[in-house]
Amino acid sequence: MKKYVKQMMWSVMAAMVLLSAAGWAGQAQTPAASQAPAAQAPVAPSPQATTGQVTFPKVDPKNFTAVSPTADEVNSFLKAMWGYDENRMWEVAAILKTSASGVAKVVLFVADKTQPDKGTTSVFFTTPDGKHALSADKVISFGAQPFAADRALLQARADGPARGAKGNELMLVEFVDLHCSTQCKGIQDTMNNLATDFPEAKIVYENFPQTDTSAAAAVEGLCVRKEKGDAAFFTYSQSLYDKQDGLTKDALDMTLSAAATAAGADPKAAAACAATTAAKEEVAAQVKLGKDIGIDQAPVLVVNGSALPMMSLPYNILRRIVAYRAGQDGIEVHLQPMLTTLK
Repeated sequence: MKKYVKQMMWSVMAAMVLLSAAGWAGQAQTPAASQAPAAQAPVAPSPQATTGQVTFPKVDPKNFTAVSPTADEVNSFLKAMWGYDENRMWEVAAILKTSASGVAKVVLFVADKTQPDKGTTSVFFTTPDGKHALSADKVISFGAQPFAADRALLQARADGPARGAKGNELMLVEFVDLHCSTQCKGIQDTMNNLATDFPEAKIVYENFPQTDTSAAAAVEGLCVRKEKGDAAFFTYSQSLYDKQDGLTKDALDMTLSAAATAAGADPKAAAACAATTAAKEEVAAQVKLGKDIGIDQAPVLVVNGSALPMMSLPYNILRRIVAYRAGQDGIEVHLQPMLTTLK
């Protein structure tokens, strides 16, 4: 789980924090230019750098030696990643050529309005084609719409059990393991809250089993869905989350049968369906979809292409990100004030 959070936090706050970071704490630190300047015109500060009480170190125009990306392109990328956080501020400090042809090093000053006397210097690299950003352990799409490709992929292929809106303009796709103790079970309250807060969203469940027992549970669950529909699948899955101790090799058949019965399905028919190659391939296709967008563990929520580490995000932050992503994609949502009774 720690490895997963480390990787997926790239897609959220430090948006993928791109980054190796060192504190500047208000001191005038700027990166040394590694090449003679020539590529870009002087850079105007980002809008974030001119508000609040944060004072960034002075930016040296000599530190802009790469032809691509431009500071405007970097700011657009960071707005897509960080724009949901009204307290986050940044300044593009340098865009440098490197010894690798076409690879640029981007240096940022980053700060928070709530701690204006503190800040970090953060670094990422961009590829020669201008389509990807690289940190120490992650490669993601770069540009003003970094989630567009994964959003389109999910709109085309995420066809698991669903609830909420019929359209797929705002898609919340959860990749979940039916046997992951409190982690996957725990996020179901979060998903219920999201369904309440965002009636404009289509919430799709995609299986991402990590063990043989959870794979068997996933296959039988999709068979329950084929017989009784999406609502029955969610009843089936909740039954399993409530009986995680029964998902063992010895008790598996009995536990799955009970879950199918609770969902109103014929347990014998569900078991026979689960034994077929076609049913197993359906779950395999869901796993492949997750891997195709860079997921390697569960649970994870993908909001219009943006993968979020649900276990480490407070609900108020998660809700803010969903609303921001919707707005970025031209979808109007109407958020109500937070309720203290939310689970």
